[in-house]
Amino acid sequence: MKNYQLTEEEHNFIKEGSANYTKLKVALGELELQKQGLIEQAQLIVSSFNENEKILIEKYGANAVINMQTGEVTQKEQ
Repeated sequence: MKNYQLTEEEHNFIKEGSANYTKLKVALGELELQKQGLIEQAQLIVSSFNENEKILIEKYGANAVINMQTGEVTQKEQ
């Protein structure tokens, strides 16, 4: 069986392509880790919000309406 040698251009193309592909895979992995971290933070915020919502419902009632700008609490008209 005869052996062949890649040209310098072919060899560089393969090495650079492989290195670039590896860099992209690492970058995608880092993005996925960041995504998972953000999802966890969002879940913590939602959980905290739900706990505080229960406290506010107990304190002001289920029909309370809170003005987000002023903090004023009113009751829903029925």
